[in-house]
Amino acid sequence: MQRNICIIDDDLVSQFATRYCIEQYGETFSISTCANAEEGLAMLSNLIAANEELPDIIFLDLVMGDMDGWEFLDNLQRLATGKRKPEIYILSAFSNSKDRAIAKENPLIEGYMDKPLSRTSLDKIFSVKIKKESSAM
Repeated sequence: MQRNICIIDDDLVSQFATRYCIEQYGETFSISTCANAEEGLAMLSNLIAANEELPDIIFLDLVMGDMDGWEFLDNLQRLATGKRKPEIYILSAFSNSKDRAIAKENPLIEGYMDKPLSRTSLDKIFSVKIKKESSAM
């Protein structure tokens, strides 16, 4: 089963490193990237308008230019009302205990990880995802 993944990060080096880690994982993925939160919302809005599926997973940076990751999440909540929402994993270059605490309380967020994304982090994500998919069958 091909998983659709979206990376939303304004840092091109982080974007590349995240994509590379995912591509090296050994599964088949469709990966899209967005250079900022506004671009990510526009992409999701277009998918919803076309009645297409949203990505399975979004890797989201919190610290971005005009719109940060928290604002993206607020907008996504309103935009995707009634739709299956993607699993969202925060990727952060900063260890901020306040952000981690807020992320734990946000129902859209599945996890909070340090940059760069690692094989170990992907193992954790997909082992949980496989268990959920198996129990749903």
